[in-house]
Amino acid sequence: MIRTALAPRPVRVSAAVAAVAGAALLSGCSPATTDAGTDGGTSVEEGAGSASGPYADGTYTAEGSYATPESVESIEVTLTLADDVITAVEVVGDPQKAESQRYQEQFIGGISDEVVGQNIDDVQVSRVAGSSLTSGGFNQALETVKSEAAG
Repeated sequence: MIRTALAPRPVRVSAAVAAVAGAALLSGCSPATTDAGTDGGTSVEEGAGSASGPYADGTYTAEGSYATPESVESIEVTLTLADDVITAVEVVGDPQKAESQRYQEQFIGGISDEVVGQNIDDVQVSRVAGSSLTSGGFNQALETVKSEAAG
């Protein structure tokens, strides 16, 4: 039997530290963000909301912001509630960068299919139409709407 000892490989600490720091920075931008996804997939996490109904029926508008690698972006979310169910949603973007404009447009094009008809407490968006960072701003606005509608 022949045994071979493998020599230890040098570790580039600066690259490893930079990778970990970058991941930590991006993960802190949006609690629902899993990646910058561009595959057009959609996911909504159910039961992830922090407030609970009942909520007053009506139309509510709130702003949410989120960080991208290039900028801090914001969106305005308008939700209509009836019996704690989202009956309508409108999202207006204010992109600062061209890439953000593309992702906001994708998000805006797909968000209605994901949240309309859902109980507001069951909605926590993580990716819509390939846009995952915009979801952070939406979720922030959603929490503001819940607070306003509950009070």
